[in-house]
Amino acid sequence: MPRLYDHIDLRVPSLRDAASFYEALLPALGFTRLVDVEDWLQYESTGEPAGAFFGVTESPTHVANENRIAFWAESDGEVDRLAEVALRAGARNVEGPMPYEAGYYAVFFEDPFGNRFEVCHRVVV
Repeated sequence: MPRLYDHIDLRVPSLRDAASFYEALLPALGFTRLVDVEDWLQYESTGEPAGAFFGVTESPTHVANENRIAFWAESDGEVDRLAEVALRAGARNVEGPMPYEAGYYAVFFEDPFGNRFEVCHRVVV
């Protein structure tokens, strides 16, 4: 199957205020290689797909909306672990982790600015 995505560029109103949240969350999600890019906090994946990255940059007028970025986890236990990482990092409006429907276990949360995320484990039948 071809690569489905290359990277995520996320905006926050203050990169300085967002740094500690993303420095805790992104490595836990598998973005483990910090890359020096001016005006960005950027982490690359060292696994598959190699080179995929998640970058955060400042846009002072950014306002979060209803979009959500969801990350897949290998197991319900991994969802639980990542939920704990997000909580310790300062996630807001946390819902779960819990089963939402048969074969679907997830946690929903927001970064300190209201950008929405999900970590889920789905049993594919």
